[in-house]
Amino acid sequence: MKFIILGCGSSMGVPRPDGFYGNCDPKNKKNNRTRCSALFQTSDENILIDTSPDLRQQLLRHKIKKISKVLYSHMHGDQTHGINDLRSFYINSRKPINVYADSFTSKYLLKTFSYIFKSYSKEYPATLKLNKLKNNFFTSNNNRKVKIKSIKVEHGKVKSNCFIIDKKLAYISDVSKIHNRDFKYFKNLKYFVVDCLWYNIHPSHFNLEKSLSIIKKFKPKNAILTNLSPVLDYKVLKKILPRNVIPAHDGLTIKL
Repeated sequence: MKFIILGCGSSMGVPRPDGFYGNCDPKNKKNNRTRCSALFQTSDENILIDTSPDLRQQLLRHKIKKISKVLYSHMHGDQTHGINDLRSFYINSRKPINVYADSFTSKYLLKTFSYIFKSYSKEYPATLKLNKLKNNFFTSNNNRKVKIKSIKVEHGKVKSNCFIIDKKLAYISDVSKIHNRDFKYFKNLKYFVVDCLWYNIHPSHFNLEKSLSIIKKFKPKNAILTNLSPVLDYKVLKKILPRNVIPAHDGLTIKL
């Protein structure tokens, strides 16, 4: 099984569309960050987490020929606005792709992208099927059942979903608060991929201090910081992090 961080950049990416790199060294390729999406690969399925606006570029880079299912963390544009790029996978299979979202995200998707979920003509059929995101979701790898658990967290004024895969890896790209009642699910993981926007306090995201504090509390073997803004240069950040913590970069692949 593999977990690929397709994109690890904040809402405008690095550089921003206006070319702004902030503190990031443009000569370091690891500072070129597309918006957050991830892919969980098993022997049977490719499960996509979020449809970044940069999804097309991400899928081409990794030569992804199939998407089995899509799990949405939340409704924000940097997690949803690449949804049109799933159409090519429908064309290949002629079957609507199952996507899973919570009630808030589902309402947003149906309102904003209604043409994707409803057939308007033979030429433009529905390409996706919207399903309720459950607390526990199952896939398989070489005939072994693999559980994906979704846990609701705070992300400023909206809710977001964290995904814990096979009790080994947690992916939580957008978070401002994890509820105490859920701490037990995050303890002693092998990998903990967590939001880290910048140095200063932010109402909707963990900053570096908060990310490191929660990592210290949960004690994963390895932690990876994602959703990185132009404030955070890869090399500068890496130098100040504990040994078991690294910044993400686009294409970072974890074997599970």
